[in-house]
Amino acid sequence: MIDAYEEPGTPDTRGGWCYLWWLVLRQPGRSAAGALLGSVWMVLLAAQPYLMARAVDDGLVPGRLGVLAGWSVVMFVLGSVNAWLSIMRHRTMTRVRMDAYFRTVKVVVGHVVRLGAALPRRSGAGEVVTIGVADVHTVAQALTVVGPGVGSAVVYVVVAGLLLAVSVPLAAVVVLGLPVIALVTGPLTLRLQSAESGYRERQGVLAARIGDLAGGLRVLNGLGGKGLFADAFRTDSQRLRAQGYRVGAVASWVQALGVGLPTLFLAVVTWLAARLAAQGSLTIGELVSVYGYVAVLIGPVAFFVQMAYDMNRGVVAARRVVRLLRLEPEPDEGTLAAPEGPAELHDPASGVRVVPGRLTALAAARPADAAAVVDRLGRFGPTDATWGGVRLDAVPLAEVRERVLVADNEADLFAGPLREVVAAEHTPDATALGRALYAAAAEDVVRGLPDGLDSAVAGQGRSLSGGQRQRIRLTRALLADPEVLLAVEPTSALDAHTEATVAGRLRQAREGRTTVVTSTSPLVLDHADTVVFLVDGKVAATGPHQRLLATEPGYRSLVARDTEGIVR
Repeated sequence: MIDAYEEPGTPDTRGGWCYLWWLVLRQPGRSAAGALLGSVWMVLLAAQPYLMARAVDDGLVPGRLGVLAGWSVVMFVLGSVNAWLSIMRHRTMTRVRMDAYFRTVKVVVGHVVRLGAALPRRSGAGEVVTIGVADVHTVAQALTVVGPGVGSAVVYVVVAGLLLAVSVPLAAVVVLGLPVIALVTGPLTLRLQSAESGYRERQGVLAARIGDLAGGLRVLNGLGGKGLFADAFRTDSQRLRAQGYRVGAVASWVQALGVGLPTLFLAVVTWLAARLAAQGSLTIGELVSVYGYVAVLIGPVAFFVQMAYDMNRGVVAARRVVRLLRLEPEPDEGTLAAPEGPAELHDPASGVRVVPGRLTALAAARPADAAAVVDRLGRFGPTDATWGGVRLDAVPLAEVRERVLVADNEADLFAGPLREVVAAEHTPDATALGRALYAAAAEDVVRGLPDGLDSAVAGQGRSLSGGQRQRIRLTRALLADPEVLLAVEPTSALDAHTEATVAGRLRQAREGRTTVVTSTSPLVLDHADTVVFLVDGKVAATGPHQRLLATEPGYRSLVARDTEGIVR
């Protein structure tokens, strides 16, 4: 099975079938072992009726008890060996499925990481969640065909050959039975594939709505939009339920035929064998063996139907995985070297200039305007911004990410011990961690948890309050200690006392380093070296907070929360 640190390889994204075949080829030895064990196991199952026929015809009917005992011992030994083979087959196929499962997870997670900021613009959150939760499991389940699937085909051929030695008509019925079953179930499995595709699409839409609801319920409740959102969710869930009924209707027929057709198949062959025995064309032992052969075939024939069901569902899921893997990250054509040391950041679209080594605040009546400037300065999307006179998009993205950090106030928080949540990819010492916690005024958050820094934090920090989550995010950003820190509304969820504390400590912690914050709080703006006042996304004034209060009525109205007086 794939190791946690093993490279998953480069997936074949030409289509769903190609991706499933790639998963098989990534573990050729195990796949071959599964096919071999499955084939031998099923063939030995078919050998039991033959041995039983010999025991009846050579031992029981003539009354030779020694011969009967001998064949019985052979059957016991063969059954014991086959039981061991069954265990090994199951273990091997479990490893095949789990390898496919974890390999797909690693491929998807790795690609999502490479997409980075481009992911939300290319794919919805619901789509990614559905792939990670449901589709990955379905893809892995489809690889069952590697073992029992190959074994079923082999034993079908073997039994047909054994029946040919007993009776040509019976062999003809067995050989022709599988195509008949395929003709009956084929159209249903194709219809299932179409219905399953539609169901998965709607499932992704509904998952996205659930995510939006979980993240914005408080805001929706405050704006009075909870009812509207609930109506939309109810409509989508009803559509998903209706689509699920359609999938279930087709799946129920497929599964019913998977049980019913093999049973009918057994009845037909047994009836024919009984007539041949009554006519004297078959011996009693051969009649017993025919019944045994067909009883053995019930499993493979039923599996053929189930295999078609799993494979059609698997290819639908694989296509969704492939569709995600085909998404390309933002093109990185940067070849120029970044400035060797601290340098000025300039955004021509807004006119903002960020002097290196200083704390700059962006204040705008529309927070989205200030956030857009940060996105351009951090190269999250198309940008004309320059860094020390060099276009930011001409510098390799990896170098930009290494030196420039955008800290969003809604950035994801992963589940795990608080120490790991704030450390991210770094391994900080206790001193650095303590400084970051102090600068973000987050010491009380640690003290309030039962196990301090070793306390488990839920995903997205759901076990913390809004203000605590914001301080933990700021701690993580400060601990990274980037050359340039661009923080979006880092104190918006804090009370006035805590906000004033964070603003003062942030300035001290980032002394001599380039820092940009977006805020309209006078407690934060008063600590900035330079405040840039934005109107309609453009620079309207620049200077210290106190001077802008005295000279810019629009700025004064914004800071005083006097929306009537804000210049637009």
